[in-house]
Amino acid sequence: MASKINDRIESLEARLKKLKVRQQRAQARARTVAHRTMRREETRRKILVGAIVLARVEQGLLEESVLRGWLEGAVERAEDRALFGLGVR
Repeated sequence: MASKINDRIESLEARLKKLKVRQQRAQARARTVAHRTMRREETRRKILVGAIVLARVEQGLLEESVLRGWLEGAVERAEDRALFGLGVR
């Protein structure tokens, strides 16, 4: 009788271990999806802000020199600076 109970306990412990692994995987997937969504939204916000700023420059509501000053102070990578026609630092 005791061996049947022990076997049952071992079986349930093994099942519990498998279920915990499954739960951890599901939680990891959920975190990954949330992170991707957050990054996608952040990228979209940046694109929209950039489009608005460029539109304001084109409309004459924002001086291009102001935008150039912002870019000069913020853009550091040589490839990015070349994209905006900025000199090498």
